[in-house]
Amino acid sequence: MTDSRLPAAVLAALVERGATVAVAESLTGGLIGAALTTPSGASAAFAGGVVAYATELKARLLGVPEALLAREGAVHPEVAAAMAAGVRGLVRADYGLAVTGVAGPDPQDGRPVGTVHVAVAGPENGLWHRDLLLSGTREKIRAHTCQEALDLLLGVLQVNSGEHSG
Repeated sequence: MTDSRLPAAVLAALVERGATVAVAESLTGGLIGAALTTPSGASAAFAGGVVAYATELKARLLGVPEALLAREGAVHPEVAAAMAAGVRGLVRADYGLAVTGVAGPDPQDGRPVGTVHVAVAGPENGLWHRDLLLSGTREKIRAHTCQEALDLLLGVLQVNSGEHSG
C-alpha cells in the first residue's frame, strides 16, 4: 500500500497552487485515484480519472494515437505521455498523471514484467516522465507504480514552485 503521507502531500501541493489533477491508469487499475481520494479534502484538487486497461480505450478515451499503439504497443513512454495529456484535456485538469506497464505475470508487447512508464502533463505543454523496471509480485509492482507516480507528480509540483532543486 502507498504511504498515506505521499497522497496527502501531493494534494496539499496542488491545493497550495490552486491546481487540479486527473489520472489515467492502466496497470494500476485505479490504485492512484484511490490513493488520491483517501485523504479528506481530496475534492479540492482531484478532478477525476480514467482506468484505460484495454489498449483500445487508450486511443478512444484518451486520444493516444492508434499508429503509436500499433507500432509500439501500449507499454511505451510516448503512450504514457499521450495518456497524461489526454486525461488532462478530457477532465480539464491542470495536471494529467498517467501510468502504463506490465504488472505480470506474463510479458506484454515484448516488454518484460516490471516495465513501467509514468508521465505527468502540465501547464504550458510541460511533460515529465519516469521509466522504471520494477521487480516483485504483481501486487508489489502495482503498489510501487502508484508510489512512483505520486512521487513524480510531487516532484514536478515542488520544482514548479521553486521548493525542490532536483
